[in-house]
Amino acid sequence: MNNNAAALSEFMPDNEPAFLEYPSKLFVETTSRCNLNCVMCMKQNADGSRVEDGDLDVATFSQLEPALPNLEALVLNGVGEPLINTRLEHFITRAKKLMPVGSWVGFQSNGLLLSHLRAVSLLEAGVDRICLSMDGVDADTFSSIRSGSQLVDLEHALNALGAAKVACRRPDMEIGVEFVVMRDNLRQLPAALSWASEFGVSFALVSHLHPFDEPHLSQCSYDLSSDESISLFQSWMSKAELKGIDIRRYFEVLWNYKKTEEERTIIEYVAAMKSDAQQRGVTLDLKRLFSLDTARIHESQEIFEEAAQVARRTGIELKLPEVARRESRVCSFIEKGSAFISWDGGMHPCYHLWHHCRSFANGWLHPVQPWSFGNVKDKGVLGIWNSPPFRRYRENVLRHDYPSCAECNTSPCDLMQADRFDVDCYVNSEPCGSCLWSSGVFRCLD
Repeated sequence: MNNNAAALSEFMPDNEPAFLEYPSKLFVETTSRCNLNCVMCMKQNADGSRVEDGDLDVATFSQLEPALPNLEALVLNGVGEPLINTRLEHFITRAKKLMPVGSWVGFQSNGLLLSHLRAVSLLEAGVDRICLSMDGVDADTFSSIRSGSQLVDLEHALNALGAAKVACRRPDMEIGVEFVVMRDNLRQLPAALSWASEFGVSFALVSHLHPFDEPHLSQCSYDLSSDESISLFQSWMSKAELKGIDIRRYFEVLWNYKKTEEERTIIEYVAAMKSDAQQRGVTLDLKRLFSLDTARIHESQEIFEEAAQVARRTGIELKLPEVARRESRVCSFIEKGSAFISWDGGMHPCYHLWHHCRSFANGWLHPVQPWSFGNVKDKGVLGIWNSPPFRRYRENVLRHDYPSCAECNTSPCDLMQADRFDVDCYVNSEPCGSCLWSSGVFRCLD
């Protein structure tokens, strides 16, 4: 056993979910088709339109059954609208028969097809959680984001689920909402949660917008500097200001041949700050930090705190994203033993590597290619899960030894912008350095 493998075994023993002989969570795409044209969807950009549309069939789902007796959760959605697949209730019923006590089955939906009859059908099949998309409490904002849908449609869906819980005697069934935060709808978040609570919503997921097109960057409300780099930078800024020094002039004076005493002091302060960051293992992107929009960060923090207060008052379980990237990254997808199955049976490691798309999440174009370890129709779900390539992939990811592309001074680089990813600058074959899910910026039903 080499040193890296030994170190991994020390903090990730074989009884951890990522290294069991079966996945603990499966995310299964019931369809890639959708009945809406939401502005932020990956299917609306050039690469996303390359996604071949189709529905999960019964034969493909049956190939997942060997994994079901050990699953903690089965999430039945992908890039499409799950309710479009008329076999959805069959998948739920079959899963509930095979999954252990205490496990759950759920999905996210836009709710357009959630009639009273369909709600009853889903609850009778045994669904445990349904999370409905809600990106605003103002009717105009809602319809502008979710083209083809209106706030009243969400109201009808929530009412249908509430009535079905009573009719089916399923008080345990959980109703949730998902809110994608953008500049245009951020201020509506607290009011949206308060509105949703009136319809029996028990949980809410909030995620930042994932920009799949460059124009969407202006709508992003997260900051690409990490939480620790912002904290360190602001600390040094305060120290300098107490001495009457403006370190934001750093790039203005850096290359001056003859520097004044004040200019030399600026260089010395920034050098000390960089040394401090290096000792703490914190990456600094000085250009980004010097142009930091602290007012926007404070506004997001205040609104998130107001949303948390609403959640506490109404009893909603609220999951919020980070306002700025988390320096300490955690890949919950891999750590929790998750795997992703596309509608055609392909088995993938995570949301980030599921379909073709163009991502601008880090502020620049990053072509994303799907990463498949095989098809469950050919190799079986457990055969792929326990295959050496997939096991090795999980081991490599959980070392967390990959670059921070969002805050790298040389980004974007040819390695990450290549049409087909090969290796990063650390010579890793996994493109995790560009992923913002591990930094807490994006969230999903899990």
